[in-house]
Amino acid sequence: MTEEIIRKSPFLEEGLSQGIINLSSLARIIQPQIQEKLFKEIKLGAIIMALKRISHRMGKNEVNLKQLLEKINDLTVRSNIIYYTFANSPALIRKQQELLELVSKDQSLFLTFSQGVFETAIFASAALEKDIKRIFEEEKIRFKSKDLSSITIILPEETVNVPGVYYSILKILAWEGINFIEVISSFTELTIFLNSRDVERAFSALKNIN
Repeated sequence: MTEEIIRKSPFLEEGLSQGIINLSSLARIIQPQIQEKLFKEIKLGAIIMALKRISHRMGKNEVNLKQLLEKINDLTVRSNIIYYTFANSPALIRKQQELLELVSKDQSLFLTFSQGVFETAIFASAALEKDIKRIFEEEKIRFKSKDLSSITIILPEETVNVPGVYYSILKILAWEGINFIEVISSFTELTIFLNSRDVERAFSALKNIN
């Protein structure tokens, strides 16, 4: 129960992993919540011991994350990106293929898809807007946006075995008050899409990630 309460607050998690929170004070604060959920009296000492175990585990993970994040030094920024989300349909995949064939003729163009259960997102160079409107003319648009940028982070291969990597990156944007539109990832790439007005601040924050 103690861990459940802590995990609802990323800032408490951060404070515990850094060892900067007074465990006794925190225990007194969350004691009423724990007792209310468990319908019984819980001693303060038991909560403090639970917090110590949680902070120790988080501290060990923080060391692994820090070592991994120190290896990140490759960031790529793209601008003039448009964003469309279409409702999935039987014809959508065929139309995606048509757009891919068009892009294959010009390597300077950017295009990526993110397909969900009910809808598919398309991020593309603004130069492709007319083609997207033509190819997907009969598809239902759920959302669209212009003047976006992206930041692609090249991650070490060890990322796949270390929990909390994406969280550690994205929380930096949260601390800076920067909103992102979408996140797309592959094995060693994490691409963050955001409004172009925020890209300079985001890049500055992320390049100092380690």
